[in-house]
Amino acid sequence: MKTRTMRAFTFKRYGKSPELGFENVDYPSPGADEILVKVYAVGLNPIDNIIPSGIFKPILHFKLPATLGSDLSGVVIATGSRVTRFKPGDEVFASIFDTGTGSLADFARIPERLAAFKPGNLDFIEAASLPMVSLTAWQAFTERAHLRPGQKVFIPAGSGGIGTIAIQLAKHLGARVATTTSSANVEWVSRLGADEVIDYKKQGFEKVLSGYDLVLGTLRGDSIEKTMQILKPGGKILSLVGPLDVKFARARQLNILLRMIFALMSRKIMRHSKKRGLDYSFLFVRPDGDQLTQIGKLIEAEHIKPVIDRVFPFADTKDALAYLEQGHAKGKVVVKIHQE
Repeated sequence: MKTRTMRAFTFKRYGKSPELGFENVDYPSPGADEILVKVYAVGLNPIDNIIPSGIFKPILHFKLPATLGSDLSGVVIATGSRVTRFKPGDEVFASIFDTGTGSLADFARIPERLAAFKPGNLDFIEAASLPMVSLTAWQAFTERAHLRPGQKVFIPAGSGGIGTIAIQLAKHLGARVATTTSSANVEWVSRLGADEVIDYKKQGFEKVLSGYDLVLGTLRGDSIEKTMQILKPGGKILSLVGPLDVKFARARQLNILLRMIFALMSRKIMRHSKKRGLDYSFLFVRPDGDQLTQIGKLIEAEHIKPVIDRVFPFADTKDALAYLEQGHAKGKVVVKIHQE
């Protein structure tokens, strides 16, 4: 009997030539606690370009060839025997990041606990743009920083995928928000709700800002160290790009060698933080259907609106990833898998 297959966008190996492309892979069937979803759209994230490089190989485990992509929206077509919240025909969105599988495929298996009903006021493209960036901002502000009204938050790169959502959520939570962007986007980013928008081509943010409670670290290199200058004592840096720290290694139950490596990688930033009385930690997003449900309510109340830069057809996924990697997108890049 011929095995049923589907299209998936995969990488075959780690390193400089991962062989990105389409494969026919086995059609998935849901486990007892999973739903099977016909994927309508997939939101891309910077980590989709980083995973094939192998940097996260000790942390994220894939069986090669592996399907890329984390975020998705679509329609439930089958459910496992223990699933109670969803039924065929339900419209859902989810992140399946860190589950060992990917979303850039015709169909995807999703653990029930990671999925949420798609907000009624969004189409599939808009819904697919949200899971990873909204969960990252939610976990940063509500779980880690316990953000309170009136506190000051610095969110660099305000026009990017994470920046556009994080600004809106921080404002909803009552914070005062500063961000950076290029000259062309200053007015546009202000409309998202940022109180202070710095044109990074004209001045350094560390020369303008002071007395901040929290930095959401979205930039690599010396920018993280510069952000220390704007924080008040007791302030927090939550980095999304590293360096990875020992606390993260422990939480992931990584081996002693990796803990030592992460301790070395983060030694400089930890030393500087301690000297200034600051708290540095690395934030690795966690898929969570309950949190997505809460975010969905904010979206339906129009406190947060998705920001889409470009939509690519499934056949042009490689071009979509290359466009994202250039780093100029205003908002999210989304791949359309099926027509509604």
